[in-house]
Amino acid sequence: MSDQIQLEAQVSNDLIGKRLDQAVAKLFPDYSRSRLQGWIKDGSLTVDGAIKRPRDKLFGGELVKVDAELEVIEDHKAEDIPLDIVYEDDHILVVNKPAGLVVHPAVGHRDGTLLNALLHHHPDIAQVPRAGIVHRLDMDTTGLMVVAKTIIAQTELVDQLQDRSMGREYEAIVNGVMTGGGLVDEPMGRHSKHRQKMAVVGVGKEAVTHYRLLKKLRAHTHIRLKLETGRTHQIRVHMAHINYPLVGDQLYGGRFRLPKGCSDEMIDTLRNFKRQALHAKKLELWHPHTGELVSWEVDLPDDFQKLLDVLVEDVDAADEEI
Repeated sequence: MSDQIQLEAQVSNDLIGKRLDQAVAKLFPDYSRSRLQGWIKDGSLTVDGAIKRPRDKLFGGELVKVDAELEVIEDHKAEDIPLDIVYEDDHILVVNKPAGLVVHPAVGHRDGTLLNALLHHHPDIAQVPRAGIVHRLDMDTTGLMVVAKTIIAQTELVDQLQDRSMGREYEAIVNGVMTGGGLVDEPMGRHSKHRQKMAVVGVGKEAVTHYRLLKKLRAHTHIRLKLETGRTHQIRVHMAHINYPLVGDQLYGGRFRLPKGCSDEMIDTLRNFKRQALHAKKLELWHPHTGELVSWEVDLPDDFQKLLDVLVEDVDAADEEI
């Protein structure tokens, strides 16, 4: 199943001498550069009826036409999965993702994902690539995600991610007591031996994470983080790299250790917190239709808040003993 796209535009004088791929990005700004490149290469985009190469120069006055098909998602089924919708209009959808919900179908998780839920909630989103999903959260990370309901909105949101104008802030609890906030600017790539893991590597993609202290605890720290880039597992890898791995992180946390002098409640809480203590707390972006700067912030999930409360009580109890 597919959706037919038909476009046309005339090359204006300000585009004379430009490469075709550069010019069509100006002529058809509602579509991503990668999509337009694909249409040029497969012949769906023509210039005066002829197929051209992306690097071919334009002389002005040519008629550029697109006659293409957008594949509609049909190999994934719609499923009636409850969504915690924070905001919705005709262009975007903002959800508060719970722990345990996989964002996109993959090996081992073909059903029961956010994508399946989106297809049920808004069937027309099947016409948007990846059902409008422009960024992801790990299965056990909670918090805010924005989803595009139209191709135009998706293109704009992807651009914001790439130019770093979309703001994403997280809260986490890490093992160890930090002395202050800071910045981790370390490139990342696939781990050389464990392919399911990411790692800081010498030659990798740029990855930048800012962090600041919210509260020092007896053996942990509650922190707020802001991403400049959005690499897979970025916060988890960067915090582990500086020796402050996230509480509960089964992949990057290392060997489980209990601080000395733990109460029974603290031991039980830490042992049973089986996911990384990471929550996408705040999301800020430029609305793809109105152009307004909009933001949302959500509370910590119950299990995260309980963990934090127990760790704070542990500090208070230690202070009373002094």
